Amino acid sequence: MSKPLSRHDGRPADGLRPIRLERGAVPYAEGSCLVSFGNTRVLCAASVQEGVPGWRRGAGEGWVTAEYSMLPRATQQRTQRERGQVGGRTQEIQRLIGRSLRSCVALDALGDWTIRIDCDVLQADGGTRTAAVTGGAVALYDACLWIVRRSKSTRSAFQGFVAAVSAGIVGGHVLLDLDYSEDSEAEVDLNVVGSAGGRLIEVQGTGERGTFTAEQLSSMVGVASTSIERLIAEQQACVQ
Repeated sequence: MSKPLSRHDGRPADGLRPIRLERGAVPYAEGSCLVSFGNTRVLCAASVQEGVPGWRRGAGEGWVTAEYSMLPRATQQRTQRERGQVGGRTQEIQRLIGRSLRSCVALDALGDWTIRIDCDVLQADGGTRTAAVTGGAVALYDACLWIVRRSKSTRSAFQGFVAAVSAGIVGGHVLLDLDYSEDSEAEVDLNVVGSAGGRLIEVQGTGERGTFTAEQLSSMVGVASTSIERLIAEQQACVQ
């Protein structure tokens, strides 16, 4: 039998942390957003480059990719900078971000352009990858507008926002948007990426300290999908 639910910050089980999206946070970038999920803060900057990687040449499509890093004092104890080849965890996170953000864009309409989204974690309190996806989509939106203006095109390659949020099981309860203290105690950790209308793009889930049932998985995905609609509404309001 699970213990009674009591989140340390007073949120309900399905409650998001305070969300803030600051568009244009990096004035030199073609698109940017400083995103906050509670105490987690990630700076997302989109850089546009003419041309595509060699392996994409001749495909008739542009490219969107992402890089992710964490500042040494984004965490409670200093972490070493990753120099040279990045670690496996970082590679996995930036691939998730890249896959998620490519779903925002019609690559065939992007033309001969590459957009790179740099996601730098300024402060980490759980959910850094989901914050990076959510803020990165705003930066990508503006980068696509920059290309429209530069190429004098009549159509943006941007198709629609995607957002991401974590869910998990802590003390037997399904919780949304885990902060670090909750994530470190979670029996199950899940990251969900989706678009409007409840469409799922990616679901990553791990039984950290046990197994979970299909019913629990459905519950976690359901609560995450509802909150993704709210996050997309925040993104849309941010670019109005």
